[in-house]
Amino acid sequence: MNTIMNRPNEIVVPTPAEFIELVRGNDQRLVHLLEPVVREQSTVLDMGRVRRIDAAGIAALISTYGLARNAGNTFRVCNVTPHVGEILKLVGLDHILVTREEVRARHPECCLECPAA
Repeated sequence: MNTIMNRPNEIVVPTPAEFIELVRGNDQRLVHLLEPVVREQSTVLDMGRVRRIDAAGIAALISTYGLARNAGNTFRVCNVTPHVGEILKLVGLDHILVTREEVRARHPECCLECPAA
């Protein structure tokens, strides 16, 4: 049974469309995009679009988690695909990062802006 969570000062942001794979080459771009958000407030990253993750992608999630914690906020991910969830479980991050709660965006207009070029 899923619980709908609406925590104060928490925002749900979708993973930008070009992050179908969170792998070396786009890992630092994601951290750069998320950094101002996680420094400002607790954040849940909707990873429903992400089909593959590698060590660099895992490191990006850990870095983002650390940035949020240093700012006194939380960082979690939701809607992970079975494959990504298995990878996060293998490295022991599923219980730290992955929320199995149903999370709904309270600010649906908020998203990460990515430059076209």
